[in-house]
Amino acid sequence: MENNLKSGFVTIIGRPNVGKSTLMNHLIGQKIAITSNKPQTTRNRIQAVYTDAERGQIVFVDTPGIHQAKNKLGEYMVNAAEGTLKDVDVILWLVEPGTYIGAGERHIIEQLEKAKIPVLLIINKIDTVEQLGILESIDAYRKVYEFDEIIPVSALREINLLDVVDTIFKYLPYGPMFYDEDTVTDQPERQIVAEIVREKALHALEEEVPHGIAVTIEQMKKRKGSSGSKIMNIEATIVCEKDSHKGIIIGKGGSMLKKIGSNARFEIERLLECQVNLKLWVKVKKDWRDSDFLMKNFGYRKSEL
Repeated sequence: MENNLKSGFVTIIGRPNVGKSTLMNHLIGQKIAITSNKPQTTRNRIQAVYTDAERGQIVFVDTPGIHQAKNKLGEYMVNAAEGTLKDVDVILWLVEPGTYIGAGERHIIEQLEKAKIPVLLIINKIDTVEQLGILESIDAYRKVYEFDEIIPVSALREINLLDVVDTIFKYLPYGPMFYDEDTVTDQPERQIVAEIVREKALHALEEEVPHGIAVTIEQMKKRKGSSGSKIMNIEATIVCEKDSHKGIIIGKGGSMLKKIGSNARFEIERLLECQVNLKLWVKVKKDWRDSDFLMKNFGYRKSEL
């Protein structure tokens, strides 16, 4: 049985906002990575594990979008994404339907040519275009790189996702599983909780604020409620770059912070399967995205790339 198993690492790359985290969450069947329609949502490499008892294990590495870096955080994110290309067995390049191959796509192609690893082109969001548009998109990409496979999908509508899994197993090496069968992610609980708070802030806030926020968990403590049920006390800080941003995040009479908190609490309770008491604070740290020290404090460590 063990001899027939295939196991390996698969990275999902692509430009910001093409649906990488949505694809990974739907393949795993559980939310691991946060999603929003704002670019640069994913900032770290996130590992999620897909286990098939008969075939083996796929360890997905979701990466930040590859983009033109404008500050140290941007550089960190691009390094995190490009750094995964040398450490994996299969690359999924996620694109949206279209025939325009711009500078961003050509930069990714250069990285793929260096990697010399099987590359599957995943054309996402096919539910948004006509069949002809999908065929034209396949034709345009086929001309610029020799892909091992091209699979049109809709991550959100879960169209053709089983094809993606089947095809990945085709290219994985034989070998034992890396994780226990019930492991879904290697992310620490605190980190997932911080990311959920950040996601809810991204959803609720205006355009100019979200890029400049980080979330730190100050405290996570379990206690017993009066009925003997478990309650998790969580204190988290939303860090922003400007005093004006702090005002927007708190909102009139604390309304925005309350909204972020109640949306986050609902999802954290589903994750932890217990009642959650969530307290949020807001702090200003000017230009933290250009400070190595503060980035390290907020969990973006170059040494871990």
